[in-house]
Amino acid sequence: MAAVATCGTRSGATGSVAEATSKNNITSFQRKGPRAGSNDSDGSRLVSIAGTRPSVRNGQLLVSTGLPALDQLLGGGLAVGTVLLIEEDKYNIYSPLFFKYFLAEGIVNGHTSLVASAKEDPADILQELPAPLLDNCEKELDEDICDHKTPDTNTEMKIAWRYKLFPKMKAGPVSSSRFGHYYDVSKRIPHELIEASKWHGFFLPEKLSASLEVEPCSLTHGYLKLLQFIQSIIYEEGFDGSNPQKKQKNILRIGIQSLGSPLWGDDICCTENCDNSHSLTKFLYVLRGLLRTSLSACIITMPSHLIQNKAIIARVTNLADTVVGLESFIGSEKETNPLYKDYHGLIHIRQIPRLNNLTCDVSDVKDLAFKLKRKLFTIERLHLPPDLSDTVSRSSKQDLAESAKLLGPGCGMMAGGKKHLDF
Repeated sequence: MAAVATCGTRSGATGSVAEATSKNNITSFQRKGPRAGSNDSDGSRLVSIAGTRPSVRNGQLLVSTGLPALDQLLGGGLAVGTVLLIEEDKYNIYSPLFFKYFLAEGIVNGHTSLVASAKEDPADILQELPAPLLDNCEKELDEDICDHKTPDTNTEMKIAWRYKLFPKMKAGPVSSSRFGHYYDVSKRIPHELIEASKWHGFFLPEKLSASLEVEPCSLTHGYLKLLQFIQSIIYEEGFDGSNPQKKQKNILRIGIQSLGSPLWGDDICCTENCDNSHSLTKFLYVLRGLLRTSLSACIITMPSHLIQNKAIIARVTNLADTVVGLESFIGSEKETNPLYKDYHGLIHIRQIPRLNNLTCDVSDVKDLAFKLKRKLFTIERLHLPPDLSDTVSRSSKQDLAESAKLLGPGCGMMAGGKKHLDF
């Protein structure tokens, strides 16, 4: 009887819990975390920032680089609190586009911008940003994005009729409500958007005083001034979270142009054994510490091909979170090579951040090329033409044979067609 009574008591307790659960319209299994309607936690505020989204992999807050194709290659976007290093191409023609796309994306989303340069006035850089592509302008870029030889969507497939039910892939621009925007490089950003945005400029010739005092710090004068400027903006405007009563949060986008060049007072591009070889690495070390504790993201362009000491390049790569290298075909043998006639250069994803770990990830995608069209800058998979096919003319076969000789001595005889080998 005692056992029966005990079971009855337990069943009654269970029934009372079920009744209480049904009254509150909730289940007994709940996910721990902030409520959907609450605004007290910092996590809900971070997600509500315009132009950001959490990563599906680790929940890290992401911002767009301004190039949706590059966001996809980097795992969804650029993580807040990290550094994106762009290795400039030889003549610095295409790397400024990455720099301008990043700043233009910040202005469109209402982020605060900080532009630092030793060559150009930041006000002039903002005036040259590309114009955002609106939703009603998709038809204007059909000639740059879509292939005119593709059949009409109303035409039914005659061979593989069952593929009619598959969803169509849209190659054109996406809606502006999605993460990231497209930009038209043939137009400039409206002046009204620049005036409505909040930005800070750091022009090195204006920051240097006439009488330079020798300071005990190992950093160069330009690097020290830039670190002090970035630190003051982060702390004074509350990007470090020191102002908790401020409900509206925002992102600080930092852009540094041609860091490490002689214009910054650094001599790593002049000699191999320079006196202040650790000045650049110490600057990046302190800068990354500032970014880790603030709502900010940074893009840096650097002339890595001019740095004489390869050990400095390795240290700079380790101090950066994401490293993207650009290789332009201008002035090289690949410019006249028929294998690369449809592209303007190669893009190398050298390093992808693996947050909260000691090592960084390396991208598995190796064959990437970029193309600057009339209005768009696109990143595509490198598709080489077939070597010997029925659609290739005789002249193109000869060009392919000459280009194959550049690739290796063992490929010249086969590509030339003088000796046919049957396997």
